[in-house]
This record gives sequence, structure tokens and C-alpha cells, in this order.
Amino acid sequence: MTMHAEKFTNWRKSSRSGGGDNCVEVAFAPNGTVGMRDSKDRTGPVLEFSPDEWVAFTGGVRDGEFDA
Repeated sequence: MTMHAEKFTNWRKSSRSGGGDNCVEVAFAPNGTVGMRDSKDRTGPVLEFSPDEWVAFTGGVRDGEFDA
């Protein structure tokens, strides 16, 4: 986790978010690192994922790996 959100640009939320501020946002750094932050706390901490970690994470989401 980092507080260096300035290396990430073009933060965006899912088109399925409904437009509220209760989502996460993602952005990509020039080196391929992916940042994720809470849309309610845009100056707060940022989780960073390597490109391989991001692919594994999003694949797990699509496969239902994190469903309760």
C-alpha cells in the first residue's frame, strides 16, 4: 500500500457502479502497476498491484473466487 497516488492517472470506476461514492477506483501507472483506492477517500491509501497480480485478481473476481 502506498500514499503515492500521483503516479497513477485517469482514475476510473466501473460502469456498473451506479455513480455513487461507495466504490473503488482503479488507475494505471506508466510502468503497468495498477492502483486501487476508495472512491470516498481519494487522498487516502492506494493499494498497488503488479500487472501479474492484477490479472490474477481480476481473473479470480470473474471466476467467483471471492463470492460469499
